[in-house]
Amino acid sequence: MEEKQSKIFFLSGNVLKLFALVSMTIDHIGYHLFPNIEILRILGRLAFPIFAYMVAEGCFYTRNKEKHLGLMWGVAIVCQVVMSVATGNMQMCIFVTFALSTTVIYFVDRAVSKRSALSIILATLVSLAVVFITVIMPNLFDYGFFGIEYGFFGVLLPVAVRYTPTRPLKLVACAVCLILLCLTTSWTVQWFCLFALIPLIFYSGKRGVLNLKYLFYVYYPAHIVVIMAIKLLIK
Repeated sequence: MEEKQSKIFFLSGNVLKLFALVSMTIDHIGYHLFPNIEILRILGRLAFPIFAYMVAEGCFYTRNKEKHLGLMWGVAIVCQVVMSVATGNMQMCIFVTFALSTTVIYFVDRAVSKRSALSIILATLVSLAVVFITVIMPNLFDYGFFGIEYGFFGVLLPVAVRYTPTRPLKLVACAVCLILLCLTTSWTVQWFCLFALIPLIFYSGKRGVLNLKYLFYVYYPAHIVVIMAIKLLIK
């Protein structure tokens, strides 16, 4: 029975992340260099759900939660500086979205483990702060100047997956968050993100042989710099 299940769930976390990385690169090439080629944006819709699911998995399996949280925010800040310099606005990059998710998970985990009044209050305040940042703050600025990529439901997705107990329910939680995300945007192409559930169905729950964690942290700012440099050369 176990052997049969292992054949069904044959995609490791590394394979899924590499697949999402390719999808993300195609999406960014389409957005920055070929905005009129819609198929590139469609293919790019597969990246976010997979990365979000893997963020939830990373929060569960990491041994040093403080180091993991600090690394997420460190990469988020570096990436955001690159993005803000390149675009001239304060639209937050995807790493900020995932850093907010990781922060909520970190404080909720502390509240669950410590069960102290202080830890529960901190988890509540952090969660309320995230709601303020993702829902209220974007409305306080001129249109297009500030926003969290994928908004509130984008931040919620890794949190929902993290605290859903079983594999089938995790996929359901992921699907619900994606549908709510699609319903709150007028961009019809976003609905193609639901196809990302197909490779996630075959996720083995294992990382894979190699530790490629830092590859993904380095690749994001690096590929943005390369794409923006090409965009400047074209102009």
